[in-house]
Amino acid sequence: MKVTVLVGSKSDLEIAEKVKVRLTELGIPSEVHVASAHRNPDKVDRLVRDPATDVFVAMAGLSAALPGVVAARTLKPVVGVPLHRGLGLDSLLSVVQMPPGIPVASVGLDASENAALLAAEIVAMKYPEVTAALEKYRAKWREEPAPASGPNP
Repeated sequence: MKVTVLVGSKSDLEIAEKVKVRLTELGIPSEVHVASAHRNPDKVDRLVRDPATDVFVAMAGLSAALPGVVAARTLKPVVGVPLHRGLGLDSLLSVVQMPPGIPVASVGLDASENAALLAAEIVAMKYPEVTAALEKYRAKWREEPAPASGPNP
């Protein structure tokens, strides 16, 4: 069981680390790698071929091509995280506007929490022990006060 998190540059690591922290709390091993779709395509290809990975979480600013590039090279689920760089809308549209046959599940701008939870829910379909951790998380979440409106941390 493993989730691989790919980011396009070091500047995206802060959000990727939040994904890793949540996955660790849920008992899901994960790795974070910096691998640009444009500057490091060979590295992206190598990471996408990892047989131990069950789900990929991919994020990159600017052109936000990384989630689509990963999805085009694997049949495993890909969660795309559009990053709020500049307007953010460009990134969001880049992640959700995939051509037919290249599905990418998308979450909101900078939505590390939802990306981790979606990846965990996908992993839980193969590894039922993750379901208990998700149920515990949801029970705790229901007891917490609602957060203020704004970006998903």
